[in-house]
Amino acid sequence: MVLSGHEIQRQLGENILIEPFDPSKLNPNSYNLSLHNELMVYEEVVLDMRKANRVRRLAIPPEGLVLQPNQLYLGRTAERTETHNLVPMIEGRSSVGRLGLFVHVTAGFGDVGFCGYWTLEMFAIQPVRVYAGVAICQIFYHDIRGDFTEYASDKYQHNTDIQPSLLFKELDPERHGDPQMKLPFGIERPQG
Repeated sequence: MVLSGHEIQRQLGENILIEPFDPSKLNPNSYNLSLHNELMVYEEVVLDMRKANRVRRLAIPPEGLVLQPNQLYLGRTAERTETHNLVPMIEGRSSVGRLGLFVHVTAGFGDVGFCGYWTLEMFAIQPVRVYAGVAICQIFYHDIRGDFTEYASDKYQHNTDIQPSLLFKELDPERHGDPQMKLPFGIERPQG
């Protein structure tokens, strides 16, 4: 079940934290999140899942920044969120999608207990100018049924910045400080 806008507001400070919160961004069943003033792009020609790939930061000036096709841009929300006892999800806004800008391409499903800023995977179909502070996506909340354990990963929890992929930590946990890290289903830890 998806929470209504009224229920989102009712649960603020209890199960939901949105900082800063602006009542004008509340929708019938979601809340609009804004784009921060900085983006990140990978500098590698070929990205490698087993390592930390080099990145470069781009500031979004007041006159906006033109995003080019065939380039992945990582951004983040200006708002920090915290969610308990609910499943947070984000989606790009339809008004943004109608400009050919895909926001949060594959990872809109959040985890119960997630606390931090949302990193946005952005991809433009054609050149499009973006601005810091624009309502870029929306967060909505689902009830959760059954026993659960809140998200507590050292990869993305309590982040304070744009987060490039940290998949390499799962693929080689001994090297990256957590030999007990749970690997994704179907992936076996290398023997050696």
